[in-house]
Amino acid sequence: MKKLILLLATAALLRAAAPTEVILTGRPDWSIASGVALPAGRAVFWTSGTVPTQINKDGKTVYERYGDTYTQGVSCLKNIEAVLAEQGLTLKDVVYLRVYLTPDAAKDGKPDFPGWFKAYGEYFNNAENPRKTARSTLAVSALVSPDWLIEIEAFAAYPAQP
Repeated sequence: MKKLILLLATAALLRAAAPTEVILTGRPDWSIASGVALPAGRAVFWTSGTVPTQINKDGKTVYERYGDTYTQGVSCLKNIEAVLAEQGLTLKDVVYLRVYLTPDAAKDGKPDFPGWFKAYGEYFNNAENPRKTARSTLAVSALVSPDWLIEIEAFAAYPAQP
């Protein structure tokens, strides 16, 4: 019994202290964070899967109706930005993105990761918004609409209250 109590006490001492602010970890030369730590009690907001806005309902191709992966990625991020604004949040409050990409016929039937990374770079990890989110980017076989090449979920942390 004494050994168990000593083991539990040692484990408690070795456990990292909870952060007092949002911490995004990772190498400075990476475009994304490797992890996120949120302080206890910090409220969070999660968006549902956000898809691109149609740009031309009469377009003959997916690219005319919704655009390529880059264009769709920008559209999704603008849509997320609008949802966040309704909550008093901005893209600077986003700590994690989960991104789903589908095969793109114009890219030999493979997901256009570079197109998505370009869109990401225009909204994150730049001079205007230095926030590097933690992120997962997954290739999936399809989304609800065959015209959608991308769908994004965002997780944001509300700023600390004074």
